[in-house]
Amino acid sequence: MAAEQLENPELMPKLINFLSSLLQRVAEANDLHRLSQQQKVSVFHGLTRPTISIHGYLERIFKYANCSPSCFIVAYVYLDRFVQRQPLLPINSFNVHRLLITSVMVAAKFMDDMYYNNAYYAKIGGISTAEMNFLEVDFLFGLGFHLNVTPNTFQAYCSYLQREMLLLHPPLNVVADHSNSFIMMGKSVKLLHSCFNEEDISQTHQQHNQLTV
Repeated sequence: MAAEQLENPELMPKLINFLSSLLQRVAEANDLHRLSQQQKVSVFHGLTRPTISIHGYLERIFKYANCSPSCFIVAYVYLDRFVQRQPLLPINSFNVHRLLITSVMVAAKFMDDMYYNNAYYAKIGGISTAEMNFLEVDFLFGLGFHLNVTPNTFQAYCSYLQREMLLLHPPLNVVADHSNSFIMMGKSVKLLHSCFNEEDISQTHQQHNQLTV
C-alpha cells in the first residue's frame, strides 16, 4: 500500500475500520491488565469511558478533520512510538479517544501544508480548546518530539496494515498465509507494534539498494 493508494476513496473506509478494530482490541486487552499491571493516569485519561465507540470516533475525525489520508498512517506511527516510550501509559478504553484526536492533529500539522487550529480539532474531539492544548503538549513530550517519519518507516507501516487487512478480508483469489504475518496479532494487541525498529528498516533498505546496484 503506497501513499498514492491512500487517495483511493474505497480504501480509506477499510483502513479506518481496521485501525479502529485494532485499537479496540488493544484497549480491551489493556483494560483486562489494569489491575495486574502498573499503569499511570495521565491527561489523556477520562473519568469514564466515552459513550462513542472507537470506530465512531475515528470516523468522525476522518469526516471532519479534512487532513490528507497519509496523516492517519503517521498518527498510527506516533501512537506506536508513544506507547514504546511510555510503557506505563498503555492504550486503554479511558485514554484511546484523546490519544487518537491528538495524534491525528499532530500528524496533520507535521504533514499537511494547510490544517485546522486546535480549537477546531477540540470541537471534533468533543473537548475544550484548553484541554486540546494540554494534550498536544503532553503528547509531544511523550514522543520526545520525534515527529519525523522516514519514507522507509512510512512504507513499512503501510505494508503491515495492508497485509493485516488482507488477512482479515482476503480477496477470493488470494489465500492468506498467516504464518508470514509481518507482526503476530498477539504481540500487536499487547504492545501495538513496538517490534518495529526504524534503524533496522533503514539498514534493510540500504542493503537492498546495494544488492540492486
